[in-house]
Amino acid sequence: MSVFATLVEQLADLLRPLFGLSAAAAAIIAFTALVRLLVHPLSRAAARGQKARAALQPRIAELRRKHGKNPEKLQKAVLELHAEEKVSPLSGCLPGLLQLPAFFLLYHLFSSGTIGGEPNALLAHQLLDAPLGGRWADALGDGGVFGGAGLVYLGLFAVAAVVAYASYRLSRRMTEASAATAGAGTDPQAPGAAAMGGVMKVMPFMSFFTLVTVAVVPLAAALYVVTSTTWSVVERSVLYR
Repeated sequence: MSVFATLVEQLADLLRPLFGLSAAAAAIIAFTALVRLLVHPLSRAAARGQKARAALQPRIAELRRKHGKNPEKLQKAVLELHAEEKVSPLSGCLPGLLQLPAFFLLYHLFSSGTIGGEPNALLAHQLLDAPLGGRWADALGDGGVFGGAGLVYLGLFAVAAVVAYASYRLSRRMTEASAATAGAGTDPQAPGAAAMGGVMKVMPFMSFFTLVTVAVVPLAAALYVVTSTTWSVVERSVLYR
């Protein structure tokens, strides 16, 4: 943590001529962009995997018709099909999973009062009037919704809401297309069909969980989440078109 704290401080020093007292916030955004750039090859691979899985849906629908009354045999047949076509059903999870360490690192870095036995100097940094180590509850207790820190959070919530809605629209379009392809010729009474349909309906709404995250984590971690989510929407719009 002390090494990472030093890197953030040094990056903030480089950005200070441009961003002044908000240089550490700009450093966090730059760090997030770097993480997303490093993960981008996996995101491209996940997009290719998604397209490959979509191409397999007619064959999976045929397997459902053939083995719909035997869930174990159906599962085995589907796994064999994925192995035969060299398509991993879990490839789409990797980009998100690999970003979790960066998020938790920022979370702990801006939640700790000390680093390496020394006071955490990063907690003195701000985004305009909002401390990077503070939370929305702190902003409400110090000036209220329309105080200096409260206004920063209102702006961040507004950005998060717009991005969440864009992600919702994109996810809904993708899940509807996937459901239409997967459901073609599928018996609605087949085991798991209702559960899968329910999951596909709920998944797009997960985009709005970003708003909850922004409200409960330190501002630095909230910046990471909003920046990463914004990147995801743009990236998915390009890769899945």
